[in-house]
Amino acid sequence: MATTAASTALDSKCPTGPIENRWDQHRFDLKLVNPANKRKFHVLVVGTGLAGASAASTLAELGYRVSAFCIQDSPRRAHSIAAQGGINAAKNYPNDGDSIYRLFYDTVKGGDFRARESNVYRLAQVSNNIIDQCAAQGVPFAREYGGVLSNRSFGGAQVSRTFYARGQTGQQLLLGAYSSLMRMVGQKRVTMYSRREMLDVVKVDGVARGIICRNLTTGEYERFAGDAVVLCTGGYGNVFYLSTNAKACNVTAAWRAHKQGAFFANPCYTQIHPTCIPVSGSYQSKLTLMSESLRNDGRVWVPKAKGDKRRAADIPDDERDYYLERRYPSFGNLVPRDVASRAAKERCDAGYGVGATGLSVFLDFRDAIQRDGIETIRAKYGNLFQMYEKITADDPYRVPMRIYPAVHYTMGGLWVDYNLESTLPGLFVLGEANFSDHGANRLGASALMQGLADGYFVLPYTIGGHFAGRALPAVQASDPAFDSAEATARGRTDSILAVNGSRTVDAFHRELGRLMWEHCGMARNDAGLRRAHDDIRALREEFWQDVRVPGPAASFNQNLEHAGRVADFLEFAELFSADALQRTESCGGHFREESQTDEGEAQRQDDEFSFAAAWEFQGVGEPETLHKEPLEFEYVKPSQRSYK
Repeated sequence: MATTAASTALDSKCPTGPIENRWDQHRFDLKLVNPANKRKFHVLVVGTGLAGASAASTLAELGYRVSAFCIQDSPRRAHSIAAQGGINAAKNYPNDGDSIYRLFYDTVKGGDFRARESNVYRLAQVSNNIIDQCAAQGVPFAREYGGVLSNRSFGGAQVSRTFYARGQTGQQLLLGAYSSLMRMVGQKRVTMYSRREMLDVVKVDGVARGIICRNLTTGEYERFAGDAVVLCTGGYGNVFYLSTNAKACNVTAAWRAHKQGAFFANPCYTQIHPTCIPVSGSYQSKLTLMSESLRNDGRVWVPKAKGDKRRAADIPDDERDYYLERRYPSFGNLVPRDVASRAAKERCDAGYGVGATGLSVFLDFRDAIQRDGIETIRAKYGNLFQMYEKITADDPYRVPMRIYPAVHYTMGGLWVDYNLESTLPGLFVLGEANFSDHGANRLGASALMQGLADGYFVLPYTIGGHFAGRALPAVQASDPAFDSAEATARGRTDSILAVNGSRTVDAFHRELGRLMWEHCGMARNDAGLRRAHDDIRALREEFWQDVRVPGPAASFNQNLEHAGRVADFLEFAELFSADALQRTESCGGHFREESQTDEGEAQRQDDEFSFAAAWEFQGVGEPETLHKEPLEFEYVKPSQRSYK
């Protein structure tokens, strides 16, 4: 379990100078590729959600040859559609004091001072371009009566900067990116490969030059050679089994890249979203998100008396504890997600939770409906209310929603420099798959912002430095490096099928999820993390001795797909627990019970842990090597976060 601190320096390639000029100067300093030469370079984009679709379409429009790989039957099924509440930008349309600098400040503070200032400022800068781009594509953002785009508030901010399309923002933004992507497919500038899962990155002379995929329909293994690989494969929240992620979300692509030399950064930074529909039984395979936007008008409360099981309508106001408003008067119900989640857990653990299990709190719209009218609330949140009623059989117009925190987003991911390039040359990583912009906690409505910023406005500039700055001799899929990579991928699949044990893949995944939630969830401690690390290792060994995967390899076999992903989750979970164990501070979504203030808030240890932890693979089951990227703060000085 021990880790070794390495002396190898990580070059973030962050520019210097005034922060407002860094991105512009960096773009100017980057080497350019002549428009006529762009068609000579072939880019492999893995993943077609917001980050992947925006990157593939933009690179193709620039003239590069692009192949895009979609794990679903269509990019329209990417998990990006599940983002509900909105996308941040610093346009200051409400004239309430917002600015690029304030968005930058809120994001650094919201991430508990564990993100790079240069990356975050760039994200805030390009945010305004994203809104213009998407509006031009026809994304139906909500508008005010006079026609201007509407904004609403989200957690961690005291201004309204979130653009939205009711509760379907992710879906509408994805349709815009999808339209751009399919336009390029129609013009034969992008070649689309659907129902493919990337199983390995192929290195030639130390540079990422291709991928090995499995055709999920036929079971065939396929090789693709290129001049750069771009990973846009999302997060790893399903290591917890129960999460708000789609079932296809997995760590496989990122983990296989990690095993090829891409460092994995801050895996323990996992976001627990405060407003999800609570677990209702052991039969569930996933959880459902209720958008954070609901906290604009919904008030969070529990009864003041422990074990009060009366109906919400029968509990008078003076017997209700609006605990977020009580504890955090400046931000109230719009505190950041990590703060709101821990507060809900604390109330439930103390015996004030509601519902049959006692593991939920109320999100109540009674006052908003009385103030603004039911039609106003319906216009803002109608589809979310409809979804809630369909799942729970409760009408939130008449009774409060019941919510509880659940695993939602992962701030950790493959380490990338300012150019979004990993430690494996030629491998670029975008969106939730990288670690770069959010620190230890992501503010609401920033995931869509980062994915589109990376794809539309960052990678198209920075990837040119790779093409113009490196010798890239022609590589064919018949190269011996592809033979070796395919043999490794096939061997892993054959080994899984050969076990022929007695336990289902789902049984192993559920047990892993239980271990992760109990010991690596909202609250972590030394003893629990050590136990988790040992138990995960034992479970991984049992998997390879007793898993049963019916069906053949050379055909459509969803059990085999799931088995490969769970095998990777089991390896990754060991690194997750090791990362959480070495970080003995509390910050953002990583809450160590041994490190908290007298008031129960997260207590950072800036003198010891103001760094990004980047892990280098050393072999399955072997302790990984820890590399530290120091985090320096010139503009937003670290302080104890306060939302009171």
